[in-house]
Amino acid sequence: MTRVVAPAKLTLSLAVAGVRPDGYHELRAEMVALSLADELTFTEGGSGLTVVADPGTRAGSLAGEEGNLIGRALAAVGRTAAVHVVKRIPLGGGLGGGSSDAAAVLRWAGCDDPAIAVGLGADVPFSLAGGRALVEGIGERLTPLEFEARDFLLLVPPFGVDTPLVYAAWDAQPSAEGPNQLTAAALRVEPRLAAWRDALAELTGCRPTLAGSGSTWFVEGGPAAAAAGEKPWLERGGERARLVRAHTVPAGWEGG
Repeated sequence: MTRVVAPAKLTLSLAVAGVRPDGYHELRAEMVALSLADELTFTEGGSGLTVVADPGTRAGSLAGEEGNLIGRALAAVGRTAAVHVVKRIPLGGGLGGGSSDAAAVLRWAGCDDPAIAVGLGADVPFSLAGGRALVEGIGERLTPLEFEARDFLLLVPPFGVDTPLVYAAWDAQPSAEGPNQLTAAALRVEPRLAAWRDALAELTGCRPTLAGSGSTWFVEGGPAAAAAGEKPWLERGGERARLVRAHTVPAGWEGG
């Protein structure tokens, strides 16, 4: 058995340049890998996917799209394995959990082919590289950046956001405002995001940024986490959102 750590990715800034002739969106983003991570254990020659999930990860659908991504990655490298996943990265949270898991498969298989990585998903090349990078194109062009130690407080609402719907909303009404140009589109697709943004702002006194296409909001810095104390959840209107403290990790990080 072989254990591989799959860090979440956090998109610190995101600019969307429009739709290419092949239907993909041209992007320019700064991404970092986080200490929030899934763990995958591979038993070569076996089969099947088993999952142990943290609360608030919405992992009930893992056997669907995200499980298929693990299966697709195994097929892409021509390997078979039984895979056990300890799921900590929420589904539909804009933190690249599926891409991180696919990249873990490639690392386990010793595959660093960028064409295979981008064929599995736009975030997979970054998740395979890790660390900190400028990401361009549809995710296939990476410029490594110097590692910076940074701390974040993440708020994970009790729902996910459909990424294709967010991009469709951006196509209908493009925006170039803010560090994440998908924010306005995500708020149109899922208006409940606004209440959780405001709750995190009230808690920390900081202006939250949306992670990718959502649904996770984040603020940076130790003081923000200190303001939240040790609370694992934030409650609002009878619902609660998970609070996660995380820090950046360098390329090649394997936990600990």
